[in-house]
Amino acid sequence: MDRYSCIIIEDEPLALERTKSFVCKIPFLNLCGTFENALDGLSYLKSNKVDLLFLDINMDELSGIELLESSKIESQVIITTAYQEYAIKGYELNVTDYLLKPFTFDRFLKAVNKAQENIVQPISNPQQDFIFVKTENRLEKINLSEILFIEGMRDYRRIHTISKKIMTLQNFSELEQIIPSNLVCRVHKSYMVGINKIDSIERMRIKISNQIIPISETYKELFFKIINNRI
Repeated sequence: MDRYSCIIIEDEPLALERTKSFVCKIPFLNLCGTFENALDGLSYLKSNKVDLLFLDINMDELSGIELLESSKIESQVIITTAYQEYAIKGYELNVTDYLLKPFTFDRFLKAVNKAQENIVQPISNPQQDFIFVKTENRLEKINLSEILFIEGMRDYRRIHTISKKIMTLQNFSELEQIIPSNLVCRVHKSYMVGINKIDSIERMRIKISNQIIPISETYKELFFKIINNRI
């Protein structure tokens, strides 16, 4: 069984002991350390790769929210807090789950299982590099690295690649489920773009080949997050 490294950042002794006891009940978790303040936890994260972080919000000096806002945390993050009002902010920061104290072990395990599903294992789960889409009466193989962009055309989606154009009745939601967003990202209600095929980005518009594609408010946050990770 794969084991996943984790740490706990929690300044309440009783809450820390409770979270530790829950972690110890889960055989695939390996607790690498506990920290009573966010600064010590952040220092550890800068020099150690961790799969999962259990993070309290209300702490002295640096809060859990401030830690997430100020640092690039690659770990899965499960927030543990007694304050429900931070839930929306937590999800804006792309946390894995949000546990309200006092949480049960069943609820804790559900959050951990969710994190486990999100953790990328490079050996057991290699990067997907192609998909099959339904077109006419057949399934057409498409290499993801060859997709320029996908445009909506009423009931159809047209997939533009470097070698061909394919029409499919599969909608954008279905395509988003089978295509990793770091390779081909939704940028508009009518467009997805191949990240590695972008020529330039200017004034909320993307240029790919000779096509100008708009970026909408709905999708700009995820798109620019992906782009910033490439800089």
